[in-house]
Amino acid sequence: MTKRIIHIFKNDLRLSDNPSLIEASKAGHIIPIYIVDESDLHTDSAQNWWLQKSLEKLKKSLDNNLYFFKGNYKDIITSIISENDIQGVYWNRSYDSYSIQRDKDLKLYLEENNIEVKTFNSLLLWEPWQVAKPDGSPYRVFSPFYRKGCLNQKEPRFPLPQPNQINYFKINGSKDIKSLNLINGFNWYDKLNEHWDIGEKAAQKKLSLFLEDGIDDYKDGRNFPSKKNVSRLSPHIRFGEISPNQIWYAARSLKEDRNIDHFCSELGWREFSYYLLYHFPFIEKENLNKKFDNFPWTNNLEYLQAWQKGSTGYPIIDAGMRELWETGYMHNRVRMVVGSFLVKNLLIHWHYGHAWFNSCLVDADKANNTAGWQWIAGSGADAAPYFRIFNPITQGQNFDEDGIYTKKWIPELSKLPNKYLFNPWEASSDILNEADLELGKDYPLPIVDIKESRSIALKAFETIKNKS
Repeated sequence: MTKRIIHIFKNDLRLSDNPSLIEASKAGHIIPIYIVDESDLHTDSAQNWWLQKSLEKLKKSLDNNLYFFKGNYKDIITSIISENDIQGVYWNRSYDSYSIQRDKDLKLYLEENNIEVKTFNSLLLWEPWQVAKPDGSPYRVFSPFYRKGCLNQKEPRFPLPQPNQINYFKINGSKDIKSLNLINGFNWYDKLNEHWDIGEKAAQKKLSLFLEDGIDDYKDGRNFPSKKNVSRLSPHIRFGEISPNQIWYAARSLKEDRNIDHFCSELGWREFSYYLLYHFPFIEKENLNKKFDNFPWTNNLEYLQAWQKGSTGYPIIDAGMRELWETGYMHNRVRMVVGSFLVKNLLIHWHYGHAWFNSCLVDADKANNTAGWQWIAGSGADAAPYFRIFNPITQGQNFDEDGIYTKKWIPELSKLPNKYLFNPWEASSDILNEADLELGKDYPLPIVDIKESRSIALKAFETIKNKS
């Protein structure tokens, strides 16, 4: 009898370079399923919107042979097995502590019941347990992790083609995707459709366009939010519509130069984030650097709300936060600037920024979002020193000199001369009148003084600096 194999889709919503799906297709008739685990859902989250759209695209690419379930992995798999005489269950591995334990429990149960289990790596270029310092301990600094740890490993596996043929086995009991309540009718989702094309084909097309037109000046151009020198592949990677292996080898197939090397090192930063999450699973909720447990955060909720709404009075900050709310995305340079402003100038704990990004970003995941916020707060691995406080005025002047990005997202400042774009409170009343701008009415005055808030932040850091 031909084997019947369940393939569990997780963060691998694609057909090509999907090791578990490919091996399952070779082994017999497959039952592709997706289980919505309650722990992975976020109330009114942009991630949920992307997930539903991506699953809809995936189902079509599987000739509508994708089954949806919601609940406990073990209970759902047990039910499918008992009703359909299943011989094997395959999946691609996860690396956060919750998923690892869940999958371990499922694997143990299946093996005890003589069900074949196979797991694969589709998420990372290198397994986190393969990379270690000479003494066997995990790296905490990116450069040696990537240059000495990763690049001295065996080359990442080459991407696999999608299965030539998939034979499906049909089952009953699947839910309709809309009944899973991934999207709860929140109107905010409607506008996201204008900014994204979702799915495996869209991801491949975006990669090709970036390698043709955007990578030539990547190393320098990626710092300027108005330029097209970033790939915007991050949400596609987040949901596995494209694999890091596919991106790595597509980039490496071009002539090697500083831009290719830097682009690949950004994939390395993603690896480092997952590596940290694997070796230090507590970092999702706790500081990696424990001295920050005693940091005197003020957590002013009025400041937090102004930051979330893009109403801080600092244009580059507000442009970034409005881009996030409008599109579910924010340019990486701007992410660092708005993050620094929140935790340092406003003295608000990184947990609040982490939660807001987790809600609003289409590309937020447990590893990147956590590692990014801990880095900017100074509490993480290889973190930005706490005294490195991004000045939102000079950051705007240096990286959006012509104001293209800022004026796009803050149109009320569109008539203001660029000389005063990032410090409008210094413009004379005549200049403000010519720009049809009344500060405090059309655009807010700064909620904090940038120099004073920097000084307060540094004094706060002094209170924990010498603590172990």
